[in-house]
Amino acid sequence: MSTASIRDALDKIGSGIANNPEKARAKGVPATARLLEGLRCELTGPKGEGAFTDMPPPMGGAASAPAPGWLLRGAIASCTATCIAMRAARLGVALTTLEITVESDSDHRGMLGLDDRISAGFSALRVRAKIGAEGVDPAQLRALVEWGDAHSPVAATVRKAPATSVEIEVL
Repeated sequence: MSTASIRDALDKIGSGIANNPEKARAKGVPATARLLEGLRCELTGPKGEGAFTDMPPPMGGAASAPAPGWLLRGAIASCTATCIAMRAARLGVALTTLEITVESDSDHRGMLGLDDRISAGFSALRVRAKIGAEGVDPAQLRALVEWGDAHSPVAATVRKAPATSVEIEVL
């Protein structure tokens, strides 16, 4: 899609929500993981969405697909890039380059249950951005990245985790 068509779509949904704020509330489509074999999982969604995950051999997997943590880093990176591109389109900025890289640090002792004092979660996340647009002030490009990072739903969720519940059905 062109910058103008993205801007038009965002303007349309933005004015619709501004006129009817109750339309802003949304439920994300569910994602279901089903263990296939070993540590390989199939992810599916209600509209045919799909992906696979696996773990690397040192963790007992076959490395037949990305690890779940990589998908999380990818979700942060792609969501942030999307928000930056959306904001750029609304401001009429035609990006020539946009690349977001997300790295993480973790301690495998947490995931392996070797020390309950150590979290299984990432201990640090680093987001790196490369951005370019002809004739645009570097300060404006930096502001676009900062805005996108602040408004990325995935990045915001990781920064401030929502209340989570677990329901268990034993078969």
